[in-house]
Amino acid sequence: MNDLDQRLSSLSPEKRALLALRLREKRGPLAAEVAPPARREPSPALSARRRTPAPRRAPGLGFSLFYFSSNAEPGAAESALRLFFVGAEFADRNGFEAVWVPERHFHEFGGLFPNPAVAAAHLAARTAHLRLRAGSVVLPLHHPLRVAEEWALVDNYSGGRVGLAFASGWHANDFALNPVAYARRREAMFEEIATVARLWRGERVSFRDGAGQEVGLEIFPKPIQPELPVWITAAGNPETFVRAGAMGANLLTHLLGQSVEKLAERIACYRQARADHGHDPRTGQVTLMLHTFLGDDVETVRRTVRDPFCNYLRSFTELLENLGRSLGIDVRGDSFSEADMASLLTFAFDRYFNTSGLFGTPDSCLVLTDRLAEIGVDEVACLVDFGVETEAVLASLEPLAELKRRTQERAAERRSPLAEPAEVAHA
Repeated sequence: MNDLDQRLSSLSPEKRALLALRLREKRGPLAAEVAPPARREPSPALSARRRTPAPRRAPGLGFSLFYFSSNAEPGAAESALRLFFVGAEFADRNGFEAVWVPERHFHEFGGLFPNPAVAAAHLAARTAHLRLRAGSVVLPLHHPLRVAEEWALVDNYSGGRVGLAFASGWHANDFALNPVAYARRREAMFEEIATVARLWRGERVSFRDGAGQEVGLEIFPKPIQPELPVWITAAGNPETFVRAGAMGANLLTHLLGQSVEKLAERIACYRQARADHGHDPRTGQVTLMLHTFLGDDVETVRRTVRDPFCNYLRSFTELLENLGRSLGIDVRGDSFSEADMASLLTFAFDRYFNTSGLFGTPDSCLVLTDRLAEIGVDEVACLVDFGVETEAVLASLEPLAELKRRTQERAAERRSPLAEPAEVAHA
């Protein structure tokens, strides 16, 4: 054995593998002489998770929980986290489809969630079936390598349950994290979605390193899911619906600023764009975020949610400004008084309670869930943390689970092969 052989044999298997990798990259003459360590088989527990298929969703609308947390009172974080953790565990036990976690920065509104990957990683250990989704990753704020790395790790922690909605961002303060991205944030988002998807598939992508050189990089650990489930967040702009359909992505939207009728038109545009660009128009998941609180009596629910929801709206200045503009009101104008604000909040609350949220009982809310399924919504993401006391929200999850069960049973009955002859005979 020569001196080089002795030096190589004294290296740990990990160092020998690293040296082999570097030599292969440089195509040096000794590359073949340094053998990498034997491939390790995955642990039995991880292998079992990889082999376990995701549970099939019941027919009809899927139901998920969506968190945003507007409560910034002293000590509120502990209560909000209890709602987050206990609510997710309830959803996991009761056949809900997913939990959605936002990304928010530098503001009390949603301030509990500056990093959805960290929050999702914690839920991965507390749940077994629930999909863990970002709603949404503000992609222009981050390097695509970092986004792919973090969420690939969560995919491994969860056994392959990750999904990401991407947004371009809108608040200039958020872009303190990446100021140069603000001007072209929308185009940057779509460009970087493609980069994240390539990295997720295991491709090596070229980036400039610290020495100014172009290097091909791939992420580790490799995710469990071979393709990253992607949603595009659309606030109501028809162009965003079309672009999401054209690229074959799923869609995450809401009723803040659009009616159910307008949403139906935009979903139709989304499905048509899928067909026009070679994607099956029947696939592609449309997820609709709705503020949600259910109970045993509609008027009791109204009294319970009125003040918290009005305070929630008041703290969400952008929402009120948009609503004011739709009514020809300048919310920031000198002539806009506190009495005007009270009137606007009353109008907004009545609108959302009656037409744009899941507020009421399982019986009263079935009308809306049936209508949403009819226009092509696939999943309702129920935003539950808008300021109602935590224990009351947790209690409201039982009637929400009942609404989910009844909505899906009705869908199954409509799809049953036994239902068609009966309907024909009745006609």
